[in-house]
Amino acid sequence: MTALVELSDAHVVHRARGGGVLRRDRVYALTGADLAVAAGETVGVVGESGCGKSTLARLLVGVERPTSGTVAFGGRDLWSMPAARRRTAVGTGVGMVFQDPSTALNRRLPVGRVLRDPLDVHRRGTRAERDARVRELMGLVGLPLPLVAALPGQLSGGQRQRVAIARALALEPALLVADEPTSALDVSVRAQILNLLLDLRERLGLAMVFVSHDIQTVRRMSDRVVTMYLGRIVEETPAAEVADRARHPYTRALFSAAPGLLRRVEPIPLTGPVPSATRPPSGCPFRTRCWRADDECAARLPEFTVASRPAHRYRCHHPVEEDRATHDLARPHPREPS
Repeated sequence: MTALVELSDAHVVHRARGGGVLRRDRVYALTGADLAVAAGETVGVVGESGCGKSTLARLLVGVERPTSGTVAFGGRDLWSMPAARRRTAVGTGVGMVFQDPSTALNRRLPVGRVLRDPLDVHRRGTRAERDARVRELMGLVGLPLPLVAALPGQLSGGQRQRVAIARALALEPALLVADEPTSALDVSVRAQILNLLLDLRERLGLAMVFVSHDIQTVRRMSDRVVTMYLGRIVEETPAAEVADRARHPYTRALFSAAPGLLRRVEPIPLTGPVPSATRPPSGCPFRTRCWRADDECAARLPEFTVASRPAHRYRCHHPVEEDRATHDLARPHPREPS
């Protein structure tokens, strides 16, 4: 089955402000990313701040162009299309929900105009049909119809994010990319927005890429979890198995640091410096903080290894044993491979 969107060996390199007089440093924001998202699938993306999650999201929605590699949409290379066709393909096929709804919405436009804007730009239907679609979108995300005349500043944070979600769905996209959609909201509102996204996924048959630093939330929302570290995808795990069957030490460390009510897991201690994206370490990027690292990890980056269960692959020379419980790892340990 053809993927809705697919990254193939995608790299993103930025010029940094630092560096020498004649040559500026380069920031390796994304390195060799391969990812395919199928129709109706939800892929969660996790990792620490600065690991490349948002860069990956921007590639998927065509906001950023890869330095090298390809982004295919519906089986066609997005950046080989004429600009007008690319804008139409992305604008109608992909919706994006940003992290902070207070900055993602035009504060001078009422909610009705915000929701009409994509319909006007892409000339969808008559004026009456566009107005009807705005009312339909308001109901879809659970907003009272009188708020159609309200300005974003008159809404709560949760209501603004509902407007942002409705705008992303205005053109009935097949894929929704949500980049930290609840991190700017109060704790009491986050569950409402997450439940709304789950409901919309089921009702509309959406594919979704859900980006977050919260591995517990991603685990709940997703079919598959992608772990990123220093611009690289280091593991892809079925969401139901990420707790105690992830093989990469970094994925296990992320999970151990997430608070849980049903069972408590002590955080796995990570020592050593966090590498710079301008001068990434040789070999495995996680080796400077990994308790299993050795000379082999410094010498070369491991290729992806396929685990015994379907849809599970990882890049690690010394992976965690497949069924070893995470709480067994959460104690001081010598820096040596098992």
